[in-house]
Amino acid sequence: MRPFSGRNTGYGTATGAGAADGAGGRRFTDANDPSARSPEIEALNSPRTRHVDDNASNVFSAFVFVLAFLVATALGFLIAGDMNIWVLCIGFAVAVIAIFTVRIAAQWERIIILRFGSFNRVAGPGLYFTIPFVEHIALRADQRVMLTGFNAEETLTSDLVPVNVDAAVFWMVWDAEKACMEVENYYDAVSMAAQTALRDAIGRKSISDVTVHRDKLDQELRDKIEEKASTWGVSVISVEIRDIVIPKELQRDMAAAAKAEREKDARIVLAEVEKDVAAMLLEATEVYRRDEMAFELRSMHLLSEGVKESNGTLVIPSALLFCFH
Repeated sequence: MRPFSGRNTGYGTATGAGAADGAGGRRFTDANDPSARSPEIEALNSPRTRHVDDNASNVFSAFVFVLAFLVATALGFLIAGDMNIWVLCIGFAVAVIAIFTVRIAAQWERIIILRFGSFNRVAGPGLYFTIPFVEHIALRADQRVMLTGFNAEETLTSDLVPVNVDAAVFWMVWDAEKACMEVENYYDAVSMAAQTALRDAIGRKSISDVTVHRDKLDQELRDKIEEKASTWGVSVISVEIRDIVIPKELQRDMAAAAKAEREKDARIVLAEVEKDVAAMLLEATEVYRRDEMAFELRSMHLLSEGVKESNGTLVIPSALLFCFH
């Protein structure tokens, strides 16, 4: 199996994986606006390195080479008693063997070592040793959290609405041996599995489910990707929908539908209030029907309140004066 090539990530140097800045907020974009469809989702996979010196292992190898060359040359000079071409050649050969023997791995790296083409061990982090020409490095697995951006363009929902969806998946390698032995390129495999899962999920949901129930879509995508990636030694931490792009005409239709739904809810609430008021009036009517004096007192009370508010004068028969005392 050929070694997996390295990629630059937003969190440092990554071998076989990529990372970048966190996913932005979800929004709706006009699909008819070409400037809205920027390749920013693809840029998530290849930002510039910010935190790690990519040449750290090379610097260490150079140090080992110089140190081994000086030590071997000094010993050869002491043994031979003279500095000649053979002493220099032996010193150079020892230095070359040393850089293929003494190696280092970063804290977040796990090194897959093959011996005669068969898996032997997982080394790292820190200092480790290999047998020159017998053992070789098959993979440097980065075990930090990785970020892969993926999208689904012009994908039809279950109600035949074309949408473009951008998403980001956060994942990490938890088993470096499986990542090396079970899949040729685990980074691309995760990206393709995520894209396939997204298209499948969108095809089984309506446009309202995609736009409203995005949390459920996130969880469904995570479960689908995890089901495939777990056999590769990869664990999916979370999946987030970043951008949902729908046609402009459909945006107007959805806004009109939402407005109609709000008006419907308002009318239902008003009808329920009127129903409650009618029930209370019916109860009051039954009370006044059983007691005519209560009805007369209520009538006089309403008249009295009306006179007070309008500062007017009301002429009534003297027989009803007791009602105002």
